Amino acid sequence: MAGIQEVYDLVVKGKAKVIAGAVQEALDAGCDPTEVLNKGMIAAMDEVGAKFKEGEIFVPEMLVAARAMKKGVEVLKPHLASGAAGAAGKVVIGTVAGDLHDIGKNLVSMMLESAGFEVIDLGVDVPKEKFIETVEANPDTKIVCCSALLTTTMPALKDTVTALNEAPFRSGIKVMVGGAPITQAFADEIGADAYTEDAASCAQRAKEIVA
Repeated sequence: MAGIQEVYDLVVKGKAKVIAGAVQEALDAGCDPTEVLNKGMIAAMDEVGAKFKEGEIFVPEMLVAARAMKKGVEVLKPHLASGAAGAAGKVVIGTVAGDLHDIGKNLVSMMLESAGFEVIDLGVDVPKEKFIETVEANPDTKIVCCSALLTTTMPALKDTVTALNEAPFRSGIKVMVGGAPITQAFADEIGADAYTEDAASCAQRAKEIVA
């Protein structure tokens, strides 16, 4: 369908200014809103993620594509069955206590939203108690994502994961970690369920662990 293909191309190219009009045109032409979301936008972000992994594009291009998708989803939301835009599940995300970095976390949030998750973003410098409280307040949470961008905040990441691991709701969630100094070995050592080295992989892995 021409409309959906156009939406796909505009997301890949990051054309935020014209995406809303293209989404509206696709809807006016009778395209199914869920198909516009899945085949137009989420599929496009999958391609963007793949290109990023191959080194064909870099973080700025990925951010631009994610922003375009966000603009498109705004037009689509009223037309989607409630929950379709967050159909993959709920994710709580934050940068751990003592760490004020948010570019990576914001990118991961956008990629998770692009993959169909509903994201609760706690921001930066988040104490472990706040992660726990948020999951308790949102019992339908599927994944908790914690990031640390400094070697000095790796202990805070460990403390956060330990607190989550000791929480009564632990069996119902998956814990994902990431950030520049974090490795798979460190993730294993602190008891996290998953680690990914970049935002594109995070969205992919998130879909796998809740499937």
